[in-house]
Amino acid sequence: MQKGLFVITGGSRGIGAATARLAARQGWPVVINYRNGVEEARSVVRAIESEGGVAHMVRFDVCDEAAVVSGFSEIDRLGSISVLVNNAGVTAGRARVAEVSAAMIDQACRVNITGSFICAREAIRRMSKGHGGTGGAIINVSSGAAVHGAPGTWVHYSATKGAIDTMTVGLAKEVACEGIRVNAVRPGVIHTDIHDGRSAQDMARLKAAIPMERYGLPEEVAEAIVWLASPASSYTTGSLLDVRGGY
Repeated sequence: MQKGLFVITGGSRGIGAATARLAARQGWPVVINYRNGVEEARSVVRAIESEGGVAHMVRFDVCDEAAVVSGFSEIDRLGSISVLVNNAGVTAGRARVAEVSAAMIDQACRVNITGSFICAREAIRRMSKGHGGTGGAIINVSSGAAVHGAPGTWVHYSATKGAIDTMTVGLAKEVACEGIRVNAVRPGVIHTDIHDGRSAQDMARLKAAIPMERYGLPEEVAEAIVWLASPASSYTTGSLLDVRGGY
C-alpha cells in the first residue's frame, strides 16, 4: 500500500530530524517543516535522499496562521497527508515564575499550543473521512515536563505541554470516527540542543534522577513516534506515551 506524506513540524534538527530519517527508512515520503534552519533542513533531506528515501522541505512559522495555511497548500502539491507530527516547540527561556515575563509565556503558548492546534486543524481538514480524506494519524510531541512541572526553570513551558496532553486526549475522541488517530509522546531528558546553556552540575543532577541512569537519544523518541504513525498502533488513540527512562 502506498504511504501518504509524513509531515513533521520543526523537522530540521533534534527529535524532528531523527523522526524524518526513520520514517523515510520505513518508506514514508517525508515533508520537513522548518522556520529558520534552512541549511539544517537541507542536510536532513540530503541524508534521506542518499539512502534512497523521498524528502521535501517546506518553510513556515507554525504560530503564523496565514503562513501555516499557505504551507499546507504547498504540501498539497506534493501529495496527500497521512501523518502529522506536531514537533515544533520552544522553551521560551529559563526562568523561575517570580522572574518570568509575559512575553516568554506568550511565545511558549503561541508556538507550543496555538501552532499545534492550527497545524492539527489543517491536517484534519485533509485527513478526515468527513472531509473526503482517507484518515491518518497525528502525533503531538509533549514532554515529561508536563508531568513533573520543571520547577525552577520551565514551569511556563511545562504548562504548555500539559495543554498538549489535554488537546491530545480531547482531539482523539473528537476525530476517532473520522478515521484519525491522535496520540502524544512525552520525551524525558533527551540529548538535544534544548539543554544547551545548562551547567554541567545541572545536567548531572538531571541524570541522577533518571532511573535508567542516562539521557535519552532523539532516535529513541523517533521510534515511538513512527510506531504511533504506523498500522502497528491501529487501535491506539488518545494515548500519552512516556519515553523518559522512568523519570
